[in-house]
Amino acid sequence: MTTTTNTHPNDFDGYWQDVLNELAAVPSAPEVEEIPLRSTDFATAYAVRLTSIGPYRLYGYLSIPRGDGRFPARYYLPRYGSVVDLVPQGTANGQRRGHVTFAICVRGQRLADQPYAAAFPGLLTDGIDNPATYVYRGIVADCVRGLEYLASRPEVDTTRIAAIGNDLAFTSAALSAHATHLVCTPAIMYATLDRAQRTGAYPLEEINDYLRLYPDRAEAVQRTLSYYDLRWFASRVNATSLIMAGAAGSALDAEGLGPLTQALSGRTDVHEAEHSGYRDGRHSEEWLSRQFGMPEPSLPPHWRD
Repeated sequence: MTTTTNTHPNDFDGYWQDVLNELAAVPSAPEVEEIPLRSTDFATAYAVRLTSIGPYRLYGYLSIPRGDGRFPARYYLPRYGSVVDLVPQGTANGQRRGHVTFAICVRGQRLADQPYAAAFPGLLTDGIDNPATYVYRGIVADCVRGLEYLASRPEVDTTRIAAIGNDLAFTSAALSAHATHLVCTPAIMYATLDRAQRTGAYPLEEINDYLRLYPDRAEAVQRTLSYYDLRWFASRVNATSLIMAGAAGSALDAEGLGPLTQALSGRTDVHEAEHSGYRDGRHSEEWLSRQFGMPEPSLPPHWRD
């Protein structure tokens, strides 16, 4: 089987405008409740429930520094998974002291898995043979809803809101003007079918599994995934961006992501992975602190010199 994801859908903008219109018609109906166990003397933690399209009820962790003023904000988007990659419950204390932080649980994830509990593996191909039924249509809307809510908080400095994560951070920044900064590690939704054909590793192997079971649906799968390819969102991203590329020689290294980074509208920096969580993490923290005008990066104690 040979397929390609190099096609930009003619109705790409219309498809996503329909999603945004549907989202705008659904009241977010926020419910906010303090979590005393996660609160400290310098920040208050909250559980937040919001409504997205469907309608579907979401869950999020919000942390707000104590004191007056508006604070820069970090919006943490979920990675692919529900248990292995946990949703941050307030993040590091150094970040919580000077930032509003918000982490969203999208539909299917733990704490937002009623009535829909996602399967891993399985989520990536749920409804994938039709763009109207693909589960990621709702998931992307969930992420935009969370960003809208974060920007509505009176404690947030709306000139400093960073979307942080993988593909969903990118699509959120593209579909909402509220993200002024983006820290993104592209993972799945980039030339997805092309890359899946060259790997047996999950989660992309989910695509291969699906097409082995339903080979007649290859064209439909290609069509659906084309609406989610990060390349077609890039021109809509106006945020100042840091793209965390894979290590040199990998499929998503700086060269491999060239078509994506070159299409971004806003100022863009690219960091190629150094096979070190410390080096890569420090780079992104220092970058974001500079962008936010913070006196020093929010590094964990064991990362400090």
